[in-house]
Amino acid sequence: MARFSPLLSPYSKKIKTLSRSATSAQAPGSSVSRLPRNLDPAQHPFERAREYTRALNAVKLERMFAAPFIGQLGRGHVEGVYTLACDSESLARCVSGSGDGVVKVWDLPARKEVWSVKGHDNLVRAACWTRDRRVLSCAVDRSVKLWDPYDDDERSKVMPVATYLGSAPFTSLSFHGSVACFAAAAANEVSVYDLARPSNTPVQSLKWPTSVDTVTNVAFNQVETSILASTATDRSIILYDLRTSSPLSKTTLTLASNAISWNPMEAFNFAVANEDHNVYIFDMRKIDRALNMLKGHVAAVMDVQFSPTGEELVTASYDRTIRLWNRNQGHSRDVYHTKRMQRVFSCRFTQDSNYVLSGSDDGNIRLWRTNASQRQGVKSARQREKLEYDAALVERYKHMPEINRIKRHRRLPKPVKKAAEIKNEEIRAIKRRVENERKHSKKGLVKRRSEREKMILANEQ
Repeated sequence: MARFSPLLSPYSKKIKTLSRSATSAQAPGSSVSRLPRNLDPAQHPFERAREYTRALNAVKLERMFAAPFIGQLGRGHVEGVYTLACDSESLARCVSGSGDGVVKVWDLPARKEVWSVKGHDNLVRAACWTRDRRVLSCAVDRSVKLWDPYDDDERSKVMPVATYLGSAPFTSLSFHGSVACFAAAAANEVSVYDLARPSNTPVQSLKWPTSVDTVTNVAFNQVETSILASTATDRSIILYDLRTSSPLSKTTLTLASNAISWNPMEAFNFAVANEDHNVYIFDMRKIDRALNMLKGHVAAVMDVQFSPTGEELVTASYDRTIRLWNRNQGHSRDVYHTKRMQRVFSCRFTQDSNYVLSGSDDGNIRLWRTNASQRQGVKSARQREKLEYDAALVERYKHMPEINRIKRHRRLPKPVKKAAEIKNEEIRAIKRRVENERKHSKKGLVKRRSEREKMILANEQ
């Protein structure tokens, strides 16, 4: 009887196996084979320890390579720089005005001056760009002048295109977001001028019905373009509506505000730089309480601006430093200063949010990185992956004491550090006094108030 062979069975099946060459598991140009990774956490008992070490090294390297200061623009001004403005239509142009009446336009990539004019007889208080890339400047000499720095005619570059005269020194300018008009603050009122009308007569004059001191700053809302805000020396913040040509509300703070900036991404939110060393973020729909209070400066805050993304702010202070803030945090994420930098009166983000400009009393305009350790050069895919991985690790372990300490540590000038210690002691003493008054008073007589409400004295509609 013949033996039965299973290989010859009519019920047998042919099995095909997957077979790949070793080169398919190798990176292009490499002879090293990639190994599959098992994501089972039980197979990696020391994963968190290794990641913590990597995060610690990453945050140390971040601080080691922190070099925020890039350089100054040209030779700066002869006198202090009191205003800065970046061209919204170009990443490469900004304008500055100084105390001797000189207005200059700068090329940021080359860091050199491309246009200059002795435009005023006195201190230039404000400058801004129009939609057609012209420059508006106002000064204490009671004039607002319109310049065209892009004109090829040499005579047109030194002669103003138009001049608007006022009865009082102008203190601030702001250009409308969509219409060819601008607002100028002088004395106790805000005047709106139309560029299509060369006359000195404003098309609208806005003021609070009762007496108001000198208006120091004015800013158009670039989203809700009919809304205008101003600050004054009587500690007030006034909102106006151009559609009704009337003021909307008036809020009085404990101390005066020096500058105001609207959030470009959240139409109803704005920030004010105050004399009490703080910056307050408000919602214009509910202005009886601040959305956030940014604390850290040890002298009056002279200027504030939101980044184009609306997530960060930059502030300039009388304490000779500029600070960068996250919108939702109460303390600054970075402090920039140099030995020679004097009191800082103006600061601006560039249109790509990668750089910050500062103008100080020593006449220099300085260029800084927004992220101190970030470099803008071309990076390989491997570099980008490494940076993203390090950033994710630092974010994951930022609550760890050692990483948190290294990440937030900054070296401050000795006068600033000493002033901060004195200020903190004064604040603690005031809190102890208020708490003792509350404890030893009749129940309910002395009520606790939030830090975000204490600075508001009155609201008027």
